[in-house]
Amino acid sequence: MSNTSNLVGTWNFPTAMRFGIGRISELSDACRTLGMKRPLLVTDPGLAGLPMVKDAITANEADGIPTGLFSDIKPNPVGANVNAGVKAYKAGGHDGVIAFGGGSGLDAGKAIALMAGQTLPIWDFEDVGDNWTRVNADAVPPIIAVPTTSGTGSEVGRASVITNEETHRKLIIFHPTMMPSVVICDPALVAGLPPHITAATGMDALAHCLEAYSAPSYHPMAEGIAVEGMRLIREWLPIAVEDGSNMEARSQMMCAAAMGATAFQKGLGAIHSLSHPVGAIYDAHHGLTNAVFMPYVMVFNRPAIDGKMGRLAHFIGLEKANFDGVMEWVMELRQKFNIPHTAAELGVEENRMDEIAVMAEQDPSTGGNPVKAGVAEMRQMLEAAMEGRL
Repeated sequence: MSNTSNLVGTWNFPTAMRFGIGRISELSDACRTLGMKRPLLVTDPGLAGLPMVKDAITANEADGIPTGLFSDIKPNPVGANVNAGVKAYKAGGHDGVIAFGGGSGLDAGKAIALMAGQTLPIWDFEDVGDNWTRVNADAVPPIIAVPTTSGTGSEVGRASVITNEETHRKLIIFHPTMMPSVVICDPALVAGLPPHITAATGMDALAHCLEAYSAPSYHPMAEGIAVEGMRLIREWLPIAVEDGSNMEARSQMMCAAAMGATAFQKGLGAIHSLSHPVGAIYDAHHGLTNAVFMPYVMVFNRPAIDGKMGRLAHFIGLEKANFDGVMEWVMELRQKFNIPHTAAELGVEENRMDEIAVMAEQDPSTGGNPVKAGVAEMRQMLEAAMEGRL
């Protein structure tokens, strides 16, 4: 096993990243680098009371950077959470955002920063067409991202997933200025994650890499990142789930998560298309829903991805270097991590399947699916997932 102390780097791809154990100590320096004098730290309620958040705020203040705290956000952030965060940002006279946490804290923090200086409602900036051009980019303050899970990769993304409570739809809010200017990836911050969250977030990273790799658009750089991300996940995710104190596994999975989100600029697909409405309606964990839908979407997409799965299997070292080998690996992971086999086990109701199929077809991820999928095809995949039929 290699020396964990070697897993340290300072990168500028896709943004400035300070990666390594203990680098949360550089938070105040990152604030100064971006000109923040009074940042607002945005996180979820569960993290807000933990030492890692309290210590970060205390250290900032000791270094002359008073830091506010906002944590009134749901596991799947909603528009009202963003509005409340903007109100707190303005009331506190803040000049930057520290998005701190898993997907919910990161997405909410980035959205609050985006909306702090806007006059239009957040839904006007949904990632459709040229909506992003409506943003007053000069009014977006700097953002620092500090991930505390290894899954969403939102720390290196230019978008946030926010739920519209009125329509029960998860919407992707996008603008280039939402890309954090500095990311602090400190694997020590994820060491305390319980096994089931480590597994679900790791499967989220896998879904990002797998769908980015499978998407039909041309982006060899993103494709290469996705493949290496899956190799890291195969090697290190089971170890991170089994032994959360293994800091090499934690480091490698934190890197794989950022790689997945870097890669999916190439596109996502029907795993996410189905996962988003189910998460919005049932408030289910995004990584978990991705893990449930993954094999059913793979089977549907097989005609278009068969050859690519063979290349992937070769690279990540599977014994069967073909589609079946990749599928068996995915199923083994699901079984090992006690992932539900069916969508019904997530609480999905049969009388809402038509509604979910329509929402899935409308999801922005659908355009990246290797096989064209309309409402009927989404319903077909959902039915298979409900029945556990591969």
